[in-house]
Amino acid sequence: MLSAGALRAHLPEARLAGSMATSRETGPRSHRLVAARDPRVLLGLGPERTWRQPEPLRLMAGRCGVPGDPEPASGPDRIDPDRTPADLGAFADRLRAAARARARVLLGTGHPHRLLGFYAALARSLSAAGCPDLTPAQGRCIDITTRFGVRTRTLAYARGDASVCAGRGAAEGCGTGVHTHSPLPVRTALGAAADAGGLLPALVVGDHGWVCGAGQPGIEAIGPAGTDDPALFVGEAEDRVAVAVPLDDAVRSGYYRPLTRYVLNRACLSQ
Repeated sequence: MLSAGALRAHLPEARLAGSMATSRETGPRSHRLVAARDPRVLLGLGPERTWRQPEPLRLMAGRCGVPGDPEPASGPDRIDPDRTPADLGAFADRLRAAARARARVLLGTGHPHRLLGFYAALARSLSAAGCPDLTPAQGRCIDITTRFGVRTRTLAYARGDASVCAGRGAAEGCGTGVHTHSPLPVRTALGAAADAGGLLPALVVGDHGWVCGAGQPGIEAIGPAGTDDPALFVGEAEDRVAVAVPLDDAVRSGYYRPLTRYVLNRACLSQ
């Protein structure tokens, strides 16, 4: 069993927290776009209140421990590694409650190359605890706007976790999953679930648009977020996101294994 102390030591070593690969330059840009209600950074969230500068920075400083001074905006960004374990604990507590209730849990990621293993382990343990395996809109094509124009993606499930693949017709698995911030995949999955009889998931576990896109209509949603994704923390502050865990969501996939063990142990889901 991984202790909280061992987890705390691992976070800066793997650059999941502490000094990270994310540049500080990305923070001010994201904060400005939140204040401007730009959909590219809101990830499907529609904030109820007006977030004026420097409120997004104050929020991120309080929740994540990023430097509260906007200047100088250079060098690596930072997450206080003392904050992440507590939020991972809250994340695990939500999973434990879902497992005990044998609730419907939908898992999806915009970071399939980094986080698929993390979510797949959660999906496997939740399934073993009696939670239904959900694959709504499997194989459905989605047109997503990217910086290169509109691209057609296919919603696919691999090891219990949803992501999108490039092109059409990738109905089985998502070995070539692509990175996305879009809320359209979760909206498509939720729409398909509703059309199939209205049995929506009780909990969505994911990142990026999966969390904000599910939390906006009132579905309980939890997931990790880096300092360049302030929308999840804005959603948490407005009670649209149940738990946002501050950590870098784009490090090497193997570095998340200790976090997986910690979460499964805390959630009483270790097999």
